[in-house]
Amino acid sequence: MIGTQHAKTMAAYNKWQNTSLYSAAETLDDAARQLDRGSFFNSIHDTLNHILWGDRMWMSRFAGTPKPTKPNFAGSVQEGGAWADLTAARTAMDAEINNWVASLDDQTLASELSWFFGALQADVSKPMWFCVTHFFNHQTHHRGQVHAMLTAAGAKPDDTDLFIMPEGYLD
Repeated sequence: MIGTQHAKTMAAYNKWQNTSLYSAAETLDDAARQLDRGSFFNSIHDTLNHILWGDRMWMSRFAGTPKPTKPNFAGSVQEGGAWADLTAARTAMDAEINNWVASLDDQTLASELSWFFGALQADVSKPMWFCVTHFFNHQTHHRGQVHAMLTAAGAKPDDTDLFIMPEGYLD
C-alpha cells in the first residue's frame, strides 16, 4: 500500500510535469498542437484534453468533484476545449489535486472505493491506494506520449526524472 507522502509527491510531480508540457506546447502554434501525430489520441492537444478528462473522472470518484463535461471516453479529447480554456482548466485541476492529496490520510488510502464503470457497464470496487496509484500512472503514461510529440515538433519540455523535480513543487 502507498502512503500519503507518496500521493503528495506524485501530485507535485504531476503539477511540475504539466507545467513543463504546457509551457513547451505554448511555443507551438495551434495548428502544430492539433496536428495528428499518430499517437493514440492523435494530437498534443487531444492527448492533453484526455488527461484532463481522466483527472476529472477520478477526482469525481475520489473527492466528489464534478464529473467531466464530456460523458464518455470518446469525448475525452474535447474535454478542455480550446487552448486557453484547456490551459486554465489544467491549472485549476492541478490545484484541486494538490488540495485533495493534502487532506488524504492513511485510513482513506486503506479504504475501498466503489463506482460504476461505464466502459464495463459494471460496478467496480478496488482499494483506494490502488486507484490513486492508477490515477498518477495514467497521467504519467499519457504525458510521456505528449512529451514525445512535443520533442518531435521541436519543442523542449523539461526532463521527466522524478528525483530532479525542483524544490518548490513539493512543499
